[in-house]
Amino acid sequence: MKKISILMIVALVFLAIVGCDDNQEGKNQEDLKDVTVVLDWTPNTNHTGLYVALENGYFEAEGLKVEIIQPSSGTADQLVATERAQFGVSYQESVTLARLEDIPVVSIAAVIQNNTSGFASLASKNIESPKDFEGKSYGGWGSPIEAAMLKALMEKDGGDFDKVEILTSGATDFFASSEKGVDFAWIFEGWTAVEAQLNGYELNYISLKDWDEALNYYTPVLITSENIIDEDPELVESFMAAVSKGYNFAIESPEDAGKILLKHAPELDEDLVLKSQEFLASEYQAEASQWGIQEKSVWVDYQKWLFERGLIDNLIDVDKAFTNGFLPKED
Repeated sequence: MKKISILMIVALVFLAIVGCDDNQEGKNQEDLKDVTVVLDWTPNTNHTGLYVALENGYFEAEGLKVEIIQPSSGTADQLVATERAQFGVSYQESVTLARLEDIPVVSIAAVIQNNTSGFASLASKNIESPKDFEGKSYGGWGSPIEAAMLKALMEKDGGDFDKVEILTSGATDFFASSEKGVDFAWIFEGWTAVEAQLNGYELNYISLKDWDEALNYYTPVLITSENIIDEDPELVESFMAAVSKGYNFAIESPEDAGKILLKHAPELDEDLVLKSQEFLASEYQAEASQWGIQEKSVWVDYQKWLFERGLIDNLIDVDKAFTNGFLPKED
């Protein structure tokens, strides 16, 4: 009996400890600050650092309970500016245009250091330089910026922009549209070019940054609102501490990071995600001193490029458009 009593006491103590831990965990969950992050698009490898921070508990360690959502109505810039989301994924060009309309969003990190986008075509189209756009059809979103980029690259290469047929294809799959009359389109190298390689398509790819240094802008970026920065800078600092860990994890362990993304977005193709992560591991930070850093010259040069082509009527104060102030301090 004595032996049984001791075992019972041990068991009760164990259950009490477990119960206390559960209560403490519940209390900690209640103490976490709710945060919403809105993506720019469906989940992809541009977003991996966010999902790593969520999965690995980096947000919780900073006192945050984070929900990552996709935009259902409005852009990430609009949702963040109206504080329906505290943070979002956007682009330097979107932030520039937003601030021209007095939408107070601020870029707080560059997700990728260099612009890894450009114009791509199937090799069978024989488009090897911007001049070769002549007589070809371009499928895009119908944005004036797209047309300006095409014109600038073509003029630099001695081509005639008026000889390009501009089609609005929207979110149509690159490979599907290529088989239905579209000769070239604007893609992200780290996704569509990787997909082409995996599926045996040979592409010709014209990198924007290689043809015009001013087009080596930040795309995508993480944003928040001026109001949140003013009223709750600790929130922004905590968020960036967790996200920086997430992207550094993706840099150091791309395969593991890719598997985390797949866990949260199982609809994605596994081979594409893992190969894309491998590509982006060297692009997230590239030659920068740390992940997320932004250079003022990049913001100045890009808005100057837009202004000189009549795409914007005024210049923004770039010092208010971005900040490095919430990135973790370098060791």
